[in-house]
Parts: sequence; C-alpha cells; structure tokens
Amino acid sequence: MAVDDALDMKSPAEVATALDNTGYLPDEGIATAAFLAMRMRRPLLCEGEPGTGKTALAQALAAALGVDLIRLQCHEGIDAAQALYDWDFPRQLLHLRTLEAASGGELDADAAESSLYTPRFLLARPLLRALQESPCVLLVDEIDRADDEFEAFLLEVLSEYAVTIPEFGVVRAQQPPIVILTSNRTREVHDALKRRCLYHWLEHPGLEREVAILRRRLPGLDARLAEQVAAAVQRMRQMELLKPPGVAEALDWAQALQALDQDELDTETAATTLGAVLKYREDAERVRAAGIVAP
Repeated sequence: MAVDDALDMKSPAEVATALDNTGYLPDEGIATAAFLAMRMRRPLLCEGEPGTGKTALAQALAAALGVDLIRLQCHEGIDAAQALYDWDFPRQLLHLRTLEAASGGELDADAAESSLYTPRFLLARPLLRALQESPCVLLVDEIDRADDEFEAFLLEVLSEYAVTIPEFGVVRAQQPPIVILTSNRTREVHDALKRRCLYHWLEHPGLEREVAILRRRLPGLDARLAEQVAAAVQRMRQMELLKPPGVAEALDWAQALQALDQDELDTETAATTLGAVLKYREDAERVRAAGIVAP
C-alpha cells in the first residue's frame, strides 16, 4: 500500500484493517488517531505507560504503507547535530589532500571550500533523512527524555518540514512524512509542541485484547496459557509495582513458558520465570508474596 493510498482511506476502519494485516491489533481510538494524522498531515503524539504499543504503532504504520521507518531515539542531551546532520570531516580532509596533490600545491581556496559542502560529504541523521526520503514514517521515540531546547528545535522542523543548512541550502520535504512522537510522560511535553500535534493516550489492553495480541504474536501459544499469562499480567498492573509489565513483557513471559514446554501456568513455574516479566527484585518479591498466578 502506498502512502497516497493511505491518505485516501475513507475511515478509521480501513486504517484498522491495514494495521491488523501487519499483526498490530488496534482499538478504535488508535485507528482513529492514526487516520486523522494521515488525513490531516499532522504529527501524532502518543503518550502512555511503557509497553502500551506506542513504538509498535509507528512500526505497523510503516509496514502497512510499505515505506521506511526512520527512528530518532531521544535521550538526555540530544542536540540538533545528532538529530539532523553532520559533515564527514575525515572524508573532507582526504578530499582536500587529493585536490592539493592534483593541483601541484596551487589549490584554489574558494573552489576547494565549495567542493567540501556537497551531498557527498553530508551525513544525514534521522530528521534530515525523513525530509529527504519522504514518503516515510518518522518515529521520534521518547521525546520526554529530551530537553526543552531540543523540543523547540523539533517544533520548528515539524512546523515547516524544512531545514536550512548554512553551507548547503534549504532541504524541504516534497511531502510531509508521517510523524509519530512517543512519550512515557517522565516529564510533561511543552504545550507548544502538543498544539502542533494530534494527541492520543494509550492504555494497557484489556484482557480479551491482550490474549488476542499474545496469540497473534506467538502463533503456537496454547489458548489456555495465553489466557493465564494475560490474566496474571493484568493483576500485576493493579499492584503498586515499581515497573508494571507492558505487553512486551507479557510476550516475553509467554515465550519463556513456551521455551520450557509449558502448557499451563502453575505456581512453581510462575515463580521461577518472573524474571521475564518483572525487572525489579522488589516487584518480584511483592508478586510472589501475593501469590499471583492464573487459576
């Protein structure tokens, strides 16, 4: 499916079908948000607890559209150079030495300088790649981990879908990429960026949908075991844990049980495999003490 076809989709139901065909099981809210983001050509900011499918949504959209997924992983201290572009200094230096040798030492400084700032030496980082290679899906992952200055820079790029490189010129996307931003809400994203985006909050799936996700992602998983794992994970999320498990952890747990040739989640096996679903000792102890295991 091409991006233009996706933009012509008549309803969120069509988007849901396209996502479902990739193995991603959307609910009505997710399908509607994705439909509007594509139809209105607006970035979509997805917030929610870790493991609710925010990153997977971007991956599924790229697969459904048959385009590249370009991912910008945010972190503390990320700056414009890491996100946008850099110049390949070693190759530029080698190029200068080659020109100097070819000219017999009589190098034209202006011509040499202009030859350094060409696409040949431009290292495109994720944001610039997305502008150059669109149609594509641009995933700006965990924007809440970046600082205020980077948010302001990103807002400027997403407002115009263009950047100016002083030595090179303006790079503008021929058509805006489909942009998905994710946030685990470790801090609040600024209102200015939120106003530029459509917004959707992703909840953990309900029991029935989580069972469906487990069986879709792990086709050989026994139906009874899928229900037991999903039910146990659902109960864990109701506890006061340091890090409640997401869908990714539920999948890891079910896969670990498959590897042990288990077709039922009994108390002993649940206790010995908690490391697949819980990542803190305190959480594992609390769950063991509560005796959480599917009936």
